Amino acid sequence: MKYPFGGFFKGKKILITGHTGFKGAWLSIWLKMLGADLAGYALKPSTEPSLFDILGLSKMMQSKTGDVRNRSSLNAFLREFRPEIIFHMAAQSLVRPSYLDPISTYETNVMGTVNLLDACRALPSIKAIVNVTSDKCYENHGGNAPYKEADPMGGHDPYSSSKGCAELVSNAYRRSYFNQDNYGKKHNIALASVRAGNVIGGGDWSEDRLIPDVIRAYQNKQLLALRYPDAVRPWQYVLEPLYGYLMLAKRLYEDGPDFSGAWNFGPGKKNEKPVRWIVENINKFLGGTLPWEADLTTQPHESEYLRLDSKKAGSLLGWHSRMDLTSALSETVEWYKVWREKQDMYKYSVNQINSYISRE
Repeated sequence: MKYPFGGFFKGKKILITGHTGFKGAWLSIWLKMLGADLAGYALKPSTEPSLFDILGLSKMMQSKTGDVRNRSSLNAFLREFRPEIIFHMAAQSLVRPSYLDPISTYETNVMGTVNLLDACRALPSIKAIVNVTSDKCYENHGGNAPYKEADPMGGHDPYSSSKGCAELVSNAYRRSYFNQDNYGKKHNIALASVRAGNVIGGGDWSEDRLIPDVIRAYQNKQLLALRYPDAVRPWQYVLEPLYGYLMLAKRLYEDGPDFSGAWNFGPGKKNEKPVRWIVENINKFLGGTLPWEADLTTQPHESEYLRLDSKKAGSLLGWHSRMDLTSALSETVEWYKVWREKQDMYKYSVNQINSYISRE
């Protein structure tokens, strides 16, 4: 299989924080396919089952159980492993839990980022850092215009706000400690932050996410309650932004601060659909009819519409969305079907990555 980054990642010492999560597990398996010397630092998987356990990743990489809020533990592991590239994905990643526990959300998403970046200052092995935040980091003005990388940070809810804060932290460290003028003199680190849309794919069992909620309701023959059936979201297959992160990490490593800064990796406009559209189309792939109703109870605020402008990634990295939403839903549902049949999910997931790469 021909990759645009060739054999770049082979043998590279790469650390993923949050590797036990949904996106982290997919990125881990991809990097193992590419021959990386891979390590992860994260809490234990937060769901049962979990993609990390199903893929058997603990046997394929150095996996350290730890909390990014614990500075001493994180520092010790970084000094021990001495990574060259870091993907920072550890986070409290859900809106609704952030309302219930805002302190933990800010501690993890903001101070966890501070702890990581500050530890990196003392490690000469590090060449590139990709800080993964969220499309919700922007100050949502409620309009239909897509958000560009230079738009103001904000956030109505604690989760969104914490991701905006993490972006500000990233920018401050880039200017203060990893700035372009001192690159190659006082430091050799290129730091970027990345923002993606609502990712979908096989192996997600998180609470309060649409696809896992649909799969659980279907398996348990339950009525599905939709909080915001008419809310439009920018849906994208999980491998889409991960592909962009890998492309960016390579350029950061090779070209340094020329590729530092913020990057959007969002889906095209055709992938922006209401929640009800997603459920109705998943029904087709499940081969049945999943009954649902609108949840009319009082719900915490969530954005009605949010879209990213990803022209920068297209023009400077050559990244583009490869997968239409119907295909993404088909691949996602098929993963869960194969898992229920108790097949080799590592092999099947590798095949899905190869299938994705073969797309133009």
